[in-house]
Amino acid sequence: MSLVGALPFLKPRLSPSVSPGRQRRHTLPASEFRPLNTQDAISVFEIEKEAFISVSGDCPLHLDEVRHFLTLCPELSMGWFEEGRLVAFIIGSLWDQDRLTLDALTLHKPKGSTVHIHVLAVHRTFRQQGKGPILMWRYLQYLRCLPYVRRAVLMCEDFLVPFYQKSGFKVQGRCSITVASLTFTEMQYPVRGHALMRRNSEAIGFPQTALLLEEQTQRLESVLLLEEPIQRSETALLLEEQTQRTEPADV
Repeated sequence: MSLVGALPFLKPRLSPSVSPGRQRRHTLPASEFRPLNTQDAISVFEIEKEAFISVSGDCPLHLDEVRHFLTLCPELSMGWFEEGRLVAFIIGSLWDQDRLTLDALTLHKPKGSTVHIHVLAVHRTFRQQGKGPILMWRYLQYLRCLPYVRRAVLMCEDFLVPFYQKSGFKVQGRCSITVASLTFTEMQYPVRGHALMRRNSEAIGFPQTALLLEEQTQRLESVLLLEEPIQRSETALLLEEQTQRTEPADV
């Protein structure tokens, strides 16, 4: 047989179950929440830099500090991705004292039971959509799955106090930390653990808990997107209070 005559037999054959017009496509999820890693550090810092430098002239975390915490405690971070693009994030670490001190800005205390939330930021093109309250709500629900966490704390400028109050944080008083001429209010949130979620988190690595959070987040998003920006944080807090009233007490 000539080479020309053999060519039709050398062509690769398509599987009969897959038609040429229906090749499988690999698409990124429309919306995804996951812990951050060091590969996300540059995207994190770009969002943070734009969000904070124009307001206060400085960032809560510089790039090397972002990498530092994403190396030591990535499980205490959360990123919100839309089609693979980071649109909002939270970075936290563990702390082991009642109040924040200067060391809390750079240290991670593995034996601590307090999560220090260093920064929450939303990309500029995704602001005024309720993403900040939604991400904070989801993050706080996630912390309830961690058996060793008992509360979350943060420090913020005075104009941000109402925002965090609507997310359930209570004012502890004036923070002892100052940055240049900036002063801060220290706030805390008691993490009341869901007994079922905590048991599942230890036994099966969060799959059932993740499903519960996904369902609750979808409910929250569907409500918030229909509301005016001023109402959104209030709805997030109301939904959390309703959830807590229907859950069993901590063990």
